[in-house]
Amino acid sequence: MKAENSKLIIGISSRALFNLDESHKIYKKEGLKSYQDYQIEHEDKTLEPGEAFGLVNKILKINDLYENEDRIEVILLSRNTSDTGLRIRNSIEAHNLSISRAAFCGGESPHRYVKDFGVHLFLSSSIEDVKLAIKSDVAAATIISNTNKNKKGSKSDQLKIAFDGDAVIFSDESEKVFQEKGLKAFIENEVSSKTALKEGPFKSFLVELNKIQNDFEINECPIRTALVTARSAPSDKRVIKTLRQWGVRIDESLFLGGMAKQKFLKSFDADIFFDDQKKHIMGANETTTSGHVPYGIKNI
Repeated sequence: MKAENSKLIIGISSRALFNLDESHKIYKKEGLKSYQDYQIEHEDKTLEPGEAFGLVNKILKINDLYENEDRIEVILLSRNTSDTGLRIRNSIEAHNLSISRAAFCGGESPHRYVKDFGVHLFLSSSIEDVKLAIKSDVAAATIISNTNKNKKGSKSDQLKIAFDGDAVIFSDESEKVFQEKGLKAFIENEVSSKTALKEGPFKSFLVELNKIQNDFEINECPIRTALVTARSAPSDKRVIKTLRQWGVRIDESLFLGGMAKQKFLKSFDADIFFDDQKKHIMGANETTTSGHVPYGIKNI
């Protein structure tokens, strides 16, 4: 069964896709001219994978499961010029990544082209660019780098994506009640509410993922999703009813009641985890590629 003619589109910055730490240090210490010279001098030296490389590589391979069409596209959205970006383009080819569209913005934020390209998810190392994308109603996250050399990638052939709930899939409406009035008021609000939770910045991306998932039988699906939330009973019921009302499928739901998420993400074998709280991201990022969603009351 095939979804209506739609395509999942992911926009990614060059620093999220490749390890550009060395050249970024030169930019910070010696300025733009030295950075430009360095990139041009090394344009034939292939860049090493960055934090989100594994995710991009795995998601592009899903296209191999379709005949005569690509259901997923990745677009490079870079602050580089096309001149300094040639090393990035050469590295894309060297790693056999099927990325053909790109915007090289010469130092300006590429967020203004996110809507034009029809991007459903924007991943960047720049929190400013990510915030601007979210303001444009596009799911976006800051990819947090980690120097842990022992960090392992997912062992599964499936693409596994984990999401926090409030202020990611859902709005921060309930989180505001918790922050302003405490746990008791939060639980009372969730139990008594007869309405679905309002949508957050990642709802639309989750819907697009579902369209691809629905192309396959459940036991043959190349994508698996998980909700990993600090909520627990009885506040879990509103979440379940909201997803049901939206017609959105989540394969696994972990209601942790405030427990640390890192071990659960490792057991799920997530390729990437999205959360609005930096403290959860910094813990998870030791073992799992993670994206900070700068949205909601926790990021004011």
